Amino acid sequence: MSAASSILHNESIPGSKKKIIVLGSGPNRIGQGIEFDYCCTHGLMAIKDCGYEAIMVNCNPETVSTDFDIADKLYFEPVYWEHLWEIIEHEQPYGVIVQLGGQTALKLAKRLHEKGVRIIGTSYDDMDIAEDRGRFSDMLKELNIPYPRYGTAYTTDEAIEVANEVGYPVLVRPSYVLGGQRMRIVINDEELEKGVVSLLKHLPGNKILIDHFLDRCQEAEVDAICDGEEVHIMGIMEHIEPAGIHSGDSHALLPCFNLSPMIVDEMAEIAKKIALKLNVRGLINIQYAIKDGKVYVIEANPRASRTTPFIAKAYGIPYLNIATKVMMGEKKLKDFKLEKKLEGYAVKEPVFSFNKFPNVNKELGPEMKSTGEAIRFIKDLKDPWFRQLYKERSMHLSK
Repeated sequence: MSAASSILHNESIPGSKKKIIVLGSGPNRIGQGIEFDYCCTHGLMAIKDCGYEAIMVNCNPETVSTDFDIADKLYFEPVYWEHLWEIIEHEQPYGVIVQLGGQTALKLAKRLHEKGVRIIGTSYDDMDIAEDRGRFSDMLKELNIPYPRYGTAYTTDEAIEVANEVGYPVLVRPSYVLGGQRMRIVINDEELEKGVVSLLKHLPGNKILIDHFLDRCQEAEVDAICDGEEVHIMGIMEHIEPAGIHSGDSHALLPCFNLSPMIVDEMAEIAKKIALKLNVRGLINIQYAIKDGKVYVIEANPRASRTTPFIAKAYGIPYLNIATKVMMGEKKLKDFKLEKKLEGYAVKEPVFSFNKFPNVNKELGPEMKSTGEAIRFIKDLKDPWFRQLYKERSMHLSK
């Protein structure tokens, strides 16, 4: 074989159109999966609608976004920096979208920012404010928005000191993870020490977040789109499971069914304040805890959440297409007719695979265990299935 014939052939020839790369979430796993594939697929369609070349980077053969006819070009590669940077150098894209591929895609925003690559939508610094608990809490304090007392630590001794300051019970969690990985609720120094040692063993060097846990409270979440000037509340969902169960493992109703209109309005107003303060261009998800009539902000995710497709399907509005065009600066929210149509309620029903993993602890907590979700429509709160579900959860909460 001649030297010339052994040279590798590159079949990816860059086109002349402006290109936008969409980052997927890699292999399906607990915490992120098929929900973000929906987001990426609709994002790619929106990019093509606007006349750009849509490039998909993902390595999951089971997704629609990696079908041969969805994107203009597919790079079936791991969603890691080394692979992504080679693609960027080759394609020279106009920008990269990180909001649609879950936490995996969002984690690459810092490297993109450092290399001077345009991030389509919300800037890296604004996204990092939401991701960094300290910076985010400072922002909430500035906006006079309530949040649970918290502290950060890097060692066991620091963690015990912070926990005693904020008061037990506390929620212990690492930063920048998906699906509540390694999150624990602890009630004393001994439990805290065990949790922190385990956390640092598996995630060495990670900053530990310690929040006062608001026990026996209601939880809810808001998904919204912001174009920098206006904020549209896509949906407000009320969780049925008690506080301390990860949102991905909780049944949730759209719209809210047991929260007062005043509290619902307050959550919407808080979401608008946060989105505008963060200069969000695109999607944001905000998690709330409601205790004794007071609304606390738990966290904000400056990206598509796993409930975004659920809300889009429930209301019959192509929210991901709209959000992508807003991210790109091609459209404003006022350019769309956003009329919600839903008779009754839509219920987000988590799906578990415990039958395939018989030795796994089935007790639910702050670390996500569901492997998917289903949507169920009910006409009203008299529905027998819902009444039984709510009764069971209420009994659990009263224990």
